[in-house]
Amino acid sequence: MELKTKIQAEDGKQEILITREFDLPVELLFKAYVEPEIVEQWMGTKVLKLECREHGGYQFETSDPQGNVVFRANGTIHEFRPNEKITRTFEMENTPFAVQLEFFEFEKLTGATSKLSMHIVFKSVALRDQLLQMPFAEGLNMAHNKLQEILSNLK
Repeated sequence: MELKTKIQAEDGKQEILITREFDLPVELLFKAYVEPEIVEQWMGTKVLKLECREHGGYQFETSDPQGNVVFRANGTIHEFRPNEKITRTFEMENTPFAVQLEFFEFEKLTGATSKLSMHIVFKSVALRDQLLQMPFAEGLNMAHNKLQEILSNLK
């Protein structure tokens, strides 16, 4: 089955490009990244902090059924333009991955469709390749499918 979320990774480069078209207005797609209640639904994680502004920050946390933290991520928002762009750092705590830089661009295609473009820069090619060896593409595609489903109900 073809994944709707497309990931491009050129050999020898320490970046990936991710694109996905949604059957959602750009304003609704943008909400999925800035409203904690919506982020929690499609990402399946708890939002501890989400300051949607330049020089703001965020922190996400996921726990197992016993309450043990299994995933924690945080970062700083460097650029924030509603319905257009978010530039932020992303750090997964307690992992071998270094901080990465993420550029999210939200594009209106029609009144009812939009496109998300993500450009992620890693510290090294090796770290990027290590992430790509994990089920990253499938997991991101599943999350984006869930985002589409949840927000379609809000239209």
